[in-house]
Amino acid sequence: MRLLIQNGYIIDPSQGINSGKNLFIEDGRVVGFSAYSDGVPEGAEVFDATGLVIAPGFIDMHVHLREPGHEYKETIASGAAAAVAGGLTTICAMPNTRPVNDSAAVTRFVIEQAERAALANVFPIGALTKNSEGTELAEMGEMQDAGIVAVSDDGRPVPSAGMMRRAMEYARGFNLPVIDHCEDKSLARGGVMHEGHWSLVLGLRGMPAAAEEVDAERNCLLAELTGARLHLAHVSTRGAIDAVRRAKEKGLPVTCEVAPHHWTLTDEAVHDYDTNTKMSPPLRSPDHVDAILKGLRDGTIDVIATDHAPHHADEKALEYDEAPFGIVGLETSVGLALDRLVKPGVISLERLVELCSVNPARILALENYGTLRAGARADLTIMDPELTWTFDVSRSKSKSRNTPFDGYEFRGAAVATIVGGRIVFIHPDFELRRIGEKSLTKTQSA
Repeated sequence: MRLLIQNGYIIDPSQGINSGKNLFIEDGRVVGFSAYSDGVPEGAEVFDATGLVIAPGFIDMHVHLREPGHEYKETIASGAAAAVAGGLTTICAMPNTRPVNDSAAVTRFVIEQAERAALANVFPIGALTKNSEGTELAEMGEMQDAGIVAVSDDGRPVPSAGMMRRAMEYARGFNLPVIDHCEDKSLARGGVMHEGHWSLVLGLRGMPAAAEEVDAERNCLLAELTGARLHLAHVSTRGAIDAVRRAKEKGLPVTCEVAPHHWTLTDEAVHDYDTNTKMSPPLRSPDHVDAILKGLRDGTIDVIATDHAPHHADEKALEYDEAPFGIVGLETSVGLALDRLVKPGVISLERLVELCSVNPARILALENYGTLRAGARADLTIMDPELTWTFDVSRSKSKSRNTPFDGYEFRGAAVATIVGGRIVFIHPDFELRRIGEKSLTKTQSA
């Protein structure tokens, strides 16, 4: 298949490109760029990208797909459909399934299911320890041979510093990044929201920022000790971000990510006890949100990742104390970033592409991803920074509906998603606009 993306504005930080060009794709690979004035290659389909931004496909490093074991919440196919609907071409599946992905067999299953869905690329992340119990190392080498790109016990942080050290040393032997959910359970146990003013007002047990920061400091020290590649998942506190900043200043191989809800909402959002505001780490107070925005601006934060965590409506209908942690986020991530980060000038579009494409590909060592170089995979996220749209969760591609962003109006959206040279999704509001413009053109011509 031959496809010409015509009249778009290309942003590719991997090559320092920030200008208007055509992009030609053939057989699922990038062929190269051409000037607007150049003709259409013979036999090529044309996608008119006038007024749109073309970027290397966005990669979400942190997604819970629930399959195998909890298919009533999400399947690999439904999660991949939600991903491309949100402009994400590649997602990484966390191992906390049933059974836990701590073996080559489960890794292969995830990959096979993703290939069957034929939507987003799906890379499994393997468990750090067997059954994610924190007591015995998982078979990282066998899982890597089967296709994992990192290891993590996300959701069940390794409590023992000694075990974490051994896990990091073992992972270093395979050059696998260790992704850790930083939470000292002895400090956070029983907490359901951020510990502070609003937890006191609402009478809910809080999770102190220190619970995250203690583990973040520990892990950065262990990265220095072991030389392992460390990636801190969904950092949400000022102290955790400061720990990463200091590690980077020392030249340590430490990176981190933030989730959109943590720089969009504060703990005040819990005021009406809506369980769609319950996640782990919890929504934090404004001073921590300010620290996240600073980290996004100054480069301390490397990645935006959703921590997409689908749950059935019946589970989220429980009282706040009993409801599970987590929200879905695949279809709102890019919209939130364009509307809440790019539009107000917190970051540039180029920085957004670094956070969502270039940096995840680099951290996970995904060759030919996160770039539009000749020969790279033709995975593209096409954005309209000006499109105004409203998120309607009832139209979501995910099997779950647990989001605090239902009914939100956004300015800016991923309007088309291309995976392996195939257009796999077009935003319905953008498609309606395109149809309207074509009808107007025909009327004017008549």
